[in-house]
Amino acid sequence: MFHKKRPEDKDEEKEKKKKKGKNEQYVPIPGILGIGDDYHIYTMTVGDRLTGAVLGIGTGVAVGYVFFDSWAAAVILSLILAWKIQAPFREYLRKKRLKKLLLEFKDLLETLTASYSAGQTTAKAFGDAKNEMSELFGEDADIVQELTMIQAGLQHNYNIEDLLLNFAKRCGLEDVESFANVFEVCNRKGGDLKRIVGEARSMINDKIEIEMEIRTMVAASKNELNIMMVMPFLIMISMRGLGESMSGNSFLNLIVKFTALAIFAIAYWIGNKMVQIKL
Repeated sequence: MFHKKRPEDKDEEKEKKKKKGKNEQYVPIPGILGIGDDYHIYTMTVGDRLTGAVLGIGTGVAVGYVFFDSWAAAVILSLILAWKIQAPFREYLRKKRLKKLLLEFKDLLETLTASYSAGQTTAKAFGDAKNEMSELFGEDADIVQELTMIQAGLQHNYNIEDLLLNFAKRCGLEDVESFANVFEVCNRKGGDLKRIVGEARSMINDKIEIEMEIRTMVAASKNELNIMMVMPFLIMISMRGLGESMSGNSFLNLIVKFTALAIFAIAYWIGNKMVQIKL
């Protein structure tokens, strides 16, 4: 019932995004009611920026002082990394938000299944789901905000299918898109909504369980990767006891240190790509 996008379709979409990114600026997708977040964009709070800056400063101090034994290098690297880390940290927070939204959406489907099983109408089912999601996740949760907008849209005579499709476009999650597309067809043609919602819930549950199993399998590899990135610092600290010729900042030592840092950075990037398995 739920169809995933073909690999060639995904490649075409990625290519379009690349071309769009080169030629024009991304335009946020608005909500039907003029409100609602576009989850493709993450707006960092002051706390987020400070957290990213602290991570960059910490890394800069560690590299500058441990590798080059220079507070001047530590300060310069800290300032550079505190600025450069903001973009990848923003992307990390965006993906983290989407993962949380998917888990909330799974719980939403469980609530909707129970409501449809009890013979509730669609409007009543989503209203009850909003109240239950508020109790589970709090009023500020993304799924609660989306359900609030869906309720408001229904009160203004918008179709539930259009509201769900708009939510799916703004979040970009394949599972939500699949559910919204099938829900649209089923609702307009009088299909079994209880079965559709139940199948969507089962599919997402299976996907999440598989992802958790994969994370467990690669956990050891991730730990080894993190340990590998700590080892250069431990080696440099131990080398300081071998004399200035081994840990000093002569021209030859600087070349060796920069080369080693580049190799470890590339190795970490490749290793991180290898342990990230997407379904």
